[in-house]
Amino acid sequence: MSIIDFKEKVKQLSSDIGVQIKEIHMRKMNRKWASCSSKGRLTFNPALLEESPEKRIEAILHELLHLRYPNHGKMFQRMLGVYKEKYR
Repeated sequence: MSIIDFKEKVKQLSSDIGVQIKEIHMRKMNRKWASCSSKGRLTFNPALLEESPEKRIEAILHELLHLRYPNHGKMFQRMLGVYKEKYR
């Protein structure tokens, strides 16, 4: 998958979830697939582009949902499950 296609997928999913993103960046990370800031800046590991579509979607959804739910509480987990099922 290209970086441009990946960023378009992030934008599409953010619209569906109803969260606003300010920036999308790609940066090598040693220990994780992605991170996000409370201000809407998403950073993804470019190695994610080589992973399966399911893994990419899960990483994107995880970060986008953190814009609405900042921790890994019950609501975050429920919504992640709902959206993962939707995009399976």
